[in-house]
Amino acid sequence: MDQLFAPWRIEWVERDGDDEESEGCPFCALPERDDDRESRVVARSDHAFVLLNNYPYNPGHAMVIPYRHTGEWDDLTDAELLDHAKLKAATLSAFDAAMEPDAANVGENLGGGASGGSIDDHLHTHVVPRWDGDTNFMPVVGDTKVLVEALDDTYDRLHEAFSSLDAAEGDDDSLADDEAVPLSFDAD
Repeated sequence: MDQLFAPWRIEWVERDGDDEESEGCPFCALPERDDDRESRVVARSDHAFVLLNNYPYNPGHAMVIPYRHTGEWDDLTDAELLDHAKLKAATLSAFDAAMEPDAANVGENLGGGASGGSIDDHLHTHVVPRWDGDTNFMPVVGDTKVLVEALDDTYDRLHEAFSSLDAAEGDDDSLADDEAVPLSFDAD
């Protein structure tokens, strides 16, 4: 029997069955909660937010998600599309500052179950930092993916990196650890 120690999963196992995430769209519910850290919302812009993936492919695996609930890119306004693109670029910059990856994968699962995504009615873009040698024999031989960092540690690293990006844009207001970094993008 394969065993993988993952102590952070106890939060999922012990969650309340009546939790707001269990009904409806989690991408609509999570940014509405009071504690961004607990919700794993690491940064926000006017029309989108960055959420750490609870089931990351690699440490830092995040998603850029528009606030508006839609599964169709054509439904978004030009301002929403531009904001999403700029937040995706800021996420890649935060990765570089916090984690120094060798590369990144950016992609979407569109069109329902056939695309492989588990949430197909709320657009989201996966942004995954990659390192040379970040995969090894474990997934191939052992059918097991090893994650080398806990989500709370990843949140701290990315939160600090997004805060540095925000400060570079002229906003020096300090943030509590449970607040996502508020970034603002102009539609020049």
